[in-house]
Amino acid sequence: MKYVLLIHQGDAPTPYSPEEWGRLSEEEQQAVYADYKAINETPGVTPAGVQLQPAETATTVRVQDGKTLTTDGPFVTVKEALAGWLTFETDDIDAAIELASRIPAARMGGAVEVRPIVEY
Repeated sequence: MKYVLLIHQGDAPTPYSPEEWGRLSEEEQQAVYADYKAINETPGVTPAGVQLQPAETATTVRVQDGKTLTTDGPFVTVKEALAGWLTFETDDIDAAIELASRIPAARMGGAVEVRPIVEY
């Protein structure tokens, strides 16, 4: 089974928020980078997890009456915006949950949604 792990940054500090990121020690910052690197190197994780630009850079696309409409910015609340995602192939959801628990955002104020991928 393949799962997608959707990373919601929430209140977790990132380099995009220099004030909050600066509250972490240099060692804590390096640990966050190391944790993401280790997750990306986990067997079954494909493609390597990607980090998205801040939600403010999003463009929302809708189609109404056959016309494509675009809006600057995210559709969802910025606090709940998706920060990144990765796919993970494993035999059971427990392994996916364990991997999700290792993602720094999950323990630093964000969340990770684990969702099975429909396979045809």
